[in-house]
Amino acid sequence: MDNIAIIEGASDARIAEWLERSLRVALARKAADGTDPRHRRVVVSVPGGSTPFPIFEEFLKSDFDFSKLIVWPNDDRIVPEDHEASNTGKIRSLFEPAGSYVVALDEDQSVPRFDLVWLGMGADGHIASLFPNTDPQLDDPEPTKVLTPNPLPPHAPFDRITMTLPTLLGTRELMFVMRGDDKRAVFDAALAGEHDLPVARLLKAAGERGIAVTVFT
Repeated sequence: MDNIAIIEGASDARIAEWLERSLRVALARKAADGTDPRHRRVVVSVPGGSTPFPIFEEFLKSDFDFSKLIVWPNDDRIVPEDHEASNTGKIRSLFEPAGSYVVALDEDQSVPRFDLVWLGMGADGHIASLFPNTDPQLDDPEPTKVLTPNPLPPHAPFDRITMTLPTLLGTRELMFVMRGDDKRAVFDAALAGEHDLPVARLLKAAGERGIAVTVFT
């Protein structure tokens, strides 16, 4: 797909630098569009799990104006924010002290168009909490939904709230960070149209809509 860029062997620091540049470009675009400086913000959606947090920490070392950043989780486990399994709580604890605004997901809430959606992917091809058993659809009328993965991951056996495919595709740009040969094989098969797992549905639609996708391995 012409809209896909794959960057091999990227360190956490390199990904954080790319993220900072991307968000600075988004802010500059809003300035050029004449957005009132008082309301000029970049809006991103980010994953949970273990992979992104070292990258977040590198990004937070930069001199980006974090008061200009609004952060939405892609999904979360339905637990209190002070629970160790809460994505939102962990994201909030990092970004709010830096001045960013962090949004907690609710059912059927209004969602913005994002400047960037950053996704992870499981070895089963799931993105956000759109697991294969949930059969996510590109015409889903709901912006977010509550669902139960099947099977429930043993390390996080909780119901989830997640953005749907149309919400995740409501962005100017997509990025993935994936570690491991097993995930890379699933991702490459999705690009080749060899399966219909959730990641394949998203990538196909992104290609059709001309959404740029950057993949870090």
